[in-house]
Amino acid sequence: MITEKQLTGLIEEYFKGSDKFLIELNLKPSNRIMVFIDGDHGVLIEDCQKLSRYIEQALDRDTEDFDLTVSSAGADKPFRVLRQYQNHLGKVLDVATVDGMKLQGLLMLANEEGIKIEQEIKKSKKEIEKQEVALKFAEIKSAKVIISFKKP
Repeated sequence: MITEKQLTGLIEEYFKGSDKFLIELNLKPSNRIMVFIDGDHGVLIEDCQKLSRYIEQALDRDTEDFDLTVSSAGADKPFRVLRQYQNHLGKVLDVATVDGMKLQGLLMLANEEGIKIEQEIKKSKKEIEKQEVALKFAEIKSAKVIISFKKP
């Protein structure tokens, strides 16, 4: 039987010493395996292909068949691990809290306790006040980077 622990070990072993890391692993009872990865400098299709081949070689299809999908986390997906937050320091995030608040702000800090974002609050047409908001990870329902195509 294929286990999450077995798969996590294989993936961590494969990525050891690289800038790539595991974001999420889903293992369905029907042996449908979905692996989502990210990297400090992004993920290429080739990275996904190589990891997929590595996992397939390590598992025995004759003993137990499986369906494997390896994918990058994607820019539209919410963050899952601290390293993703740390890779996006200085970028604007869209954050939803567990109590229903929606925040948007510049990611200033990300550590084991949580994050700190700087929000811009309009006081009037010309006056903008900046406010720092600290959130623990337990307070965050979802957070993702806002993709902007505006030139700085």
